[in-house]
Amino acid sequence: MTRWARGLSGKPEEGGEVDEEERRPRAGSIANREITRRRELYGEIGNFLFAHDLDLTPINFSVALDYLTGANIGVEKAIRAVLMERGKITNSWIETVAAEQRADEVTPESLATMLDKVEENLDQFTGLMHESRNSAKDYGAALQEQAKDLVDGSDNQPVLARLVGLTRSMVEKTRQVESQLRENQKQTQALKSSLDNARRAAEHDHLTGLPNRRAFEGVLNQEVKLAQEAGEQLSVAFCDIDHFKLVNDTHGHDTGDRVLKFVASLLAKASDDHCHVARHGGEEFVMLFRGKTAAEACEAVDRVREDLATRSLVNRTNGERMERISFSAGVANVFLYEDARAALKAADRALYLAKEHGRNRVYLAAETD
Repeated sequence: MTRWARGLSGKPEEGGEVDEEERRPRAGSIANREITRRRELYGEIGNFLFAHDLDLTPINFSVALDYLTGANIGVEKAIRAVLMERGKITNSWIETVAAEQRADEVTPESLATMLDKVEENLDQFTGLMHESRNSAKDYGAALQEQAKDLVDGSDNQPVLARLVGLTRSMVEKTRQVESQLRENQKQTQALKSSLDNARRAAEHDHLTGLPNRRAFEGVLNQEVKLAQEAGEQLSVAFCDIDHFKLVNDTHGHDTGDRVLKFVASLLAKASDDHCHVARHGGEEFVMLFRGKTAAEACEAVDRVREDLATRSLVNRTNGERMERISFSAGVANVFLYEDARAALKAADRALYLAKEHGRNRVYLAAETD
């Protein structure tokens, strides 16, 4: 794939582009073609790491793979952004990107522990119910056996005493089982609450309160189905705060965080059952509009852009008035593309065109993009 070999170090390989047909085995099995494809990809990963003087580590290899194959749009966008700004990436920068990609994920160890505890509680519950049923059967059998000794006109006091003892024993066992079941139920409810909290934490951005990229991907799949079933339009938009690094460098990260939250609040005002807003990562947000054409979605995003651009924000730390804050955006019609991922990439390309053409504007992706 020629794209792999271009843009990695900022210039094409010597000899120009390679004809795709020349790379294919002229004859051979599917397995041979797969081996050839992998070798090419591994070669391009090696070129990427060498071009940027990166160490050969699992993290660097994984990030390079995600970027070159387009498997992770967040990684792809982050690398493209830093290449445009600096032309080169570093080991420490890749570690930061990898950490950001994992920041909104539930810790595997904590989730595994909770799931193991749920399974343990279910096993205990099953054991208690089995024990309770066996106790009831044993009690019934013992009761019948003792009742055989009851004789009319005879002294039945010893038999009745044994029957009373059996009944008391059964009542005590029943109380113990009920107490254990109540305790088991409380623990299970607490675990359910912890799992719900973990799920919410995994799907929400802790800074802005918006859904995160993971949650958005789930919503996107649902909205595609709903729009298709109802015959509705579906449009997606990427919004990226302009010169956000300068905000952090000039006013500090605390102020930068407040800017992120403020922009998030303006975008969230447009959110409803047919419009979803999420923080996609860094200073970038994504919006999904069901029932709106791409042109109508452009207008909706542009209204927010215009609102933000006219605001005069103040740095709380020192009371100084800040530079105007704005964002650029790209919008695409989801159903004009092969799938939702292709539509996201089209909106992303439109966003970068908006950036290149002056920022603080909203561009609509070309239908042939």
